[in-house]
Amino acid sequence: MKKFLLIIIAFISLNTFSQTKKMTLDDAVLDYYKGLYPKYLRNLQWIKNSDKFIYNKDGKILINDANNNKVGEISLQDLQSDFPDLKRFPYVETITPEYLMFTQGNNKILFDYNNKKSEKISYPEQAENEDFNYKQKALAYTIDNNLYVATTSEPKIAVTSNDDKNIVSGQAIARSEFGITKGTFWSPSGKKLAFYQKDESQVENYPLVDVTVTPAKLHNIKYPMNGRGSEEPAVGVFDLHSGKVVYLDLFKKAGKNHYATNLTWDSNEKYIYLAEINRDQNHLWFNKYNALNGRFVKTLFEEKNKKWVQPLHPGFFIPNGKNEFIWMSQRDGFWNLYKYNTEGKLIKQLTHNKWVTKDVLGFTRKGKYVLISGTGPDARQTHLYRVNTRNGKIKEITPETGTHYILLSNDGKYYLDYYSSVDVPGKIFLGDTKAKKQKNIFTAENPLKDYDIPKPELFTIKGENHTDLYARMFKPTDFDPNKKYPVLVYVYNGPNVQLITNSWLAGASLWMPWFAQNKKYIVFTVDGHGSDNRGFDFESVIFRHLGQVEMKDQIHGVDYLKSLPYVDGDRIAVHGWSYGGFMTCSLMTTYPDVFKVGVAGGPVTDWKWYEVMYGERYMDTPDKNPEGFKETSVLNKIQNLKGKLLTIHGYQDDVVVPQHDIALHREAIKKGIQMDFYLYPTAKHNVRGKDRAHLMKKVLEYILQYNK
Repeated sequence: MKKFLLIIIAFISLNTFSQTKKMTLDDAVLDYYKGLYPKYLRNLQWIKNSDKFIYNKDGKILINDANNNKVGEISLQDLQSDFPDLKRFPYVETITPEYLMFTQGNNKILFDYNNKKSEKISYPEQAENEDFNYKQKALAYTIDNNLYVATTSEPKIAVTSNDDKNIVSGQAIARSEFGITKGTFWSPSGKKLAFYQKDESQVENYPLVDVTVTPAKLHNIKYPMNGRGSEEPAVGVFDLHSGKVVYLDLFKKAGKNHYATNLTWDSNEKYIYLAEINRDQNHLWFNKYNALNGRFVKTLFEEKNKKWVQPLHPGFFIPNGKNEFIWMSQRDGFWNLYKYNTEGKLIKQLTHNKWVTKDVLGFTRKGKYVLISGTGPDARQTHLYRVNTRNGKIKEITPETGTHYILLSNDGKYYLDYYSSVDVPGKIFLGDTKAKKQKNIFTAENPLKDYDIPKPELFTIKGENHTDLYARMFKPTDFDPNKKYPVLVYVYNGPNVQLITNSWLAGASLWMPWFAQNKKYIVFTVDGHGSDNRGFDFESVIFRHLGQVEMKDQIHGVDYLKSLPYVDGDRIAVHGWSYGGFMTCSLMTTYPDVFKVGVAGGPVTDWKWYEVMYGERYMDTPDKNPEGFKETSVLNKIQNLKGKLLTIHGYQDDVVVPQHDIALHREAIKKGIQMDFYLYPTAKHNVRGKDRAHLMKKVLEYILQYNK
């Protein structure tokens, strides 16, 4: 009997072992999104102006109604009648009840799937910043510094023709701050196109060097450094049918180098609204302009703050015919909704949440409800809410604990919900916003089920001023509480970023649990003061003293770690990138006895070399805040370094320019400090592709080598 049991146990053990796959670091870094990330329904989206949605299955597009019943399909063979060279169904970029659009070479293909015929919009190969309008079948795009439009009959209509390379049209301005992600904005009907323009004449050149040619070649970029020359904004309006361009007479009170942000078209296309901010970023004017002649009409309201004002969203017009819109503001300490009319009257503050509203997703057909995404009381989550636009009553639509990414139907009646949590790899729900019913239409398999990979642990610790801070930890799956484990602290802790969420892997990259498991480490992260989605007071304590409170929070995290009997307090490493690189360097030189080794990627080392828009918001300028710049500069503290510190930089970095890193090493040499440096010659701020796997190997091997 004993022999039989031993055979059974051996068989079970062997079978279990055979089911455990080996994951390499390259797998964790490069294959995360190729097979080790939860799969979803490809091409899932609502059809414009309908209650039907599509997704790709078995090489064809299925069309389903709001009850998830199949009502049609589009096959690859349908497309091959016009495009015989297609081998698989292309990615559908837009679909309407009449046609779907996809890209083939330098063409946008508009395929009429009802009548099985197509037309195309052709555009030049050099085109960038493409912005398609499905109502007019028109494509805005840029070539170099100018803006163009293509239609089904004309591939290149010049909107601007500036020979001066300092005048840049149709691209994002203000270095993509203030929620600006693009430079073109079609009107509701698509008959007009508003666009950003910037004059960079006063912005100094910054030299980057291309080392892939012989001899190496100078590549100058425009980089507005803190306290120095900045760009001057403009907004143009192009009429698609007349071909004429009108420029708005931008607000004079805000100054020449102010910020023209959050462009909003009104419903009747007569007016454009801009949130304009002075260069100090402490005063906002929400201004109304005549879109036909460019004239300034009036200021609807103002916002002021002693620290900063940072609008991130346009106005959202309510479809009720009353010229009312919703404005998102954190003037009361959290992002909330305010209802205004176009004369500037505040009708009502709709929400009074003590948590963060993330975005306005849309409205129900007659505007009775606005649908929003927000954190709810737990900032690690994201939920869908319905708010009554008359009385502000709010109702949560998504009950499942975790993170919900919502696709809303055109009339706001239905939604598709990409959902995950630390326990759920992924599900897709189909529901109605009246919250009467919801069905699960897809469940993703756990892509890590055959790997021995630890799950994240989420909890809170006490930070500076006894504030609750969110923390995340990975332990090896064979964790033994009687052993002592070294620790890698992964840090960012900067503005507008949140590392820890109740989502799959808790917001972590796969290399973190891989490292915990394969190298028997604890990998630990804290979102301290300054990080996103905790309200203005929590985020703004960093003002004019970046890194100071944040470092104290990280030290509270270290104190927590050292209180655990299974942590080796003498073997704590720290790693971060960008702001996390700044934090890594700052921690290694401010608390030199705490961390044994650090790896800082793309670090800011002195805020006087960072960009105007972000840097001046959080630090002011060196002239106005000399003490703040002195205390935050890593160059002033490098002589304190005791542990091993490696800094890494992309030589083509146009965000945190290489001067930060090179100047730090120059200062270390002057002060007789030994530190290490690694360069990625062709990388920008983020090291991507195969270089990314090389990077993570470099980072983790350095930590293993010196954190002994």
